[in-house]
Amino acid sequence: MFAGLPELGISNGEDLKETLTNCTEPLKAIDQFQIENGILLPTLQSALPFLDLHGTPRLEFHQSVFDELRDKLMERVATIAEGKEEDRYGKLEELLEKSFPLVKMPSIQPVVMQVLKHLPKVPEKKLKMVMADKELYKVCAVEVKRQIWQDNQALFGDEVSPLLKQYIVEKEAALFSSDLSILHNFFSPSPKTRRQGEVVLKLTQMIGKNVKLYDMVLQFLRTLFLRTRNVHYCTLRAELLMSLHDLDISEICSVDPCHKFTWCLDACIREKFVDGKRARELQGFLDGVKKGQEQVLGDLSMILCDPFACNTLVLSIMRNLQELLSQDSLPRDSPDLMLLLRMLSLGQGAWDMIDSQVFKEPRLDVEVVTRFLPAMMSVVVDDHTFTVDQKLPGEEKSSPPYPTTLPDAFTRYLQENRVACEMGLYYVLHIAKLRNKNALQRLLPALVETYNDMAFGDIFLHLLTGHLTLLSDEFGSEDFCSVVYDGFLLTTFSSKENVHRHTLRMLLHLHQKVLPSHVETLMKTLEPPKQVGFISTFSLCFTWTGVVLIGGSTSS
Repeated sequence: MFAGLPELGISNGEDLKETLTNCTEPLKAIDQFQIENGILLPTLQSALPFLDLHGTPRLEFHQSVFDELRDKLMERVATIAEGKEEDRYGKLEELLEKSFPLVKMPSIQPVVMQVLKHLPKVPEKKLKMVMADKELYKVCAVEVKRQIWQDNQALFGDEVSPLLKQYIVEKEAALFSSDLSILHNFFSPSPKTRRQGEVVLKLTQMIGKNVKLYDMVLQFLRTLFLRTRNVHYCTLRAELLMSLHDLDISEICSVDPCHKFTWCLDACIREKFVDGKRARELQGFLDGVKKGQEQVLGDLSMILCDPFACNTLVLSIMRNLQELLSQDSLPRDSPDLMLLLRMLSLGQGAWDMIDSQVFKEPRLDVEVVTRFLPAMMSVVVDDHTFTVDQKLPGEEKSSPPYPTTLPDAFTRYLQENRVACEMGLYYVLHIAKLRNKNALQRLLPALVETYNDMAFGDIFLHLLTGHLTLLSDEFGSEDFCSVVYDGFLLTTFSSKENVHRHTLRMLLHLHQKVLPSHVETLMKTLEPPKQVGFISTFSLCFTWTGVVLIGGSTSS
């Protein structure tokens, strides 16, 4: 406990033991020991007997003096570090040399840690000693740990890894939340709110102003994105940069070539729309990538692959298409639309670009603009024509049946092109938001086969199930239930556990509206095999008139 005192020429318990062993008058020896090692203040000696009269133990007095002096010393260390003196760090290093031998003493340790914390460059020998001792490493300040981490990537990775796992768990928990609502969904929190999350704040603190640590985290995120294809790592990449931006960490923001692009895009995400002015700014950043610096496209594509960025881009595309339709204009004649498609394509190609290390913007298939978008607009026109016809007086109605098939170009591009597929999926969400049952029944079966099964991804299913709550009354119809469940959700049930979970989420919310006969069928279909321990990982309780169903078992 008192290791290190002899190195500083201060007596410890072993010295007292030796003195008492070898002396002939123990009481005199103790008095002499107290004089030599007590507080060296002559006037104090005559005052100490007064404490004895008040029954105050000497230990209590000395401890209170020690605590007060330690606090003053720690304040003085902070004051020196914040001062302007040229030799301020020299003074701290001198103090560190004197105090470091006592770093294991609990009472002195805070002083040593305070000195280490305020040294911009701790001597390497001391850093190695702290790193080698688990207890010291655990209690040292993050400012000291940064100096250790920057030369120990594996150790830094061990610290960061649990945070990255926690971040993914939190994102997935939000996607599988039992709360279904079109108003409060995965994309509802503002960028600023998301950056207040525990993981982002901790990573920001761990990085501080250290560019090397920031680069390490970015490399971890790229590696994990490549390994898992999980787009939430792209979200974290953007959130981390903007968190440092919020704190005005210019040491990092000024050297990240994606900073201004991400800042502008962040403003668009906040508004959930890319207006003309910001679109031109974003285009300027993309066009400004110089020859020899193409590698920055890898990071830009990751930032555009962020689901929050993708959501904003596709919502902006949908709004742009509606304006073009009202103006009788062609998609290819809109520069804003073409830029949005360019950014969406860059984001969708992030994984391929980073994996191949070929940093070149993917070429947008021109037929997405000339064939797919007109086909999608024809679906809009069909629906509009039918709606107008239904509002005409009886004698003027032509009464055509609502179309049930889709243009070949529409379904083909849903299956073959990821940019087209993303727009098609958001068009389905747009239709659900309008509570358009006829159009939804026409479109949903086409989503069974989409590019890379995008229609069965968690983000789309999370949004779709929330949007379908707007049509809750339609679930009393056999036809509508058949299209939603049999015609879409349950078509891949056996191979996709996540679809099972989203179906259960929606059933939990809408079971009172769904036809009882269909509920019974659904529960039998959704019941996991007995040999699969699925209930333990995702157990839901549905309660309605007289029946409780847990997982798939029933009891009255």
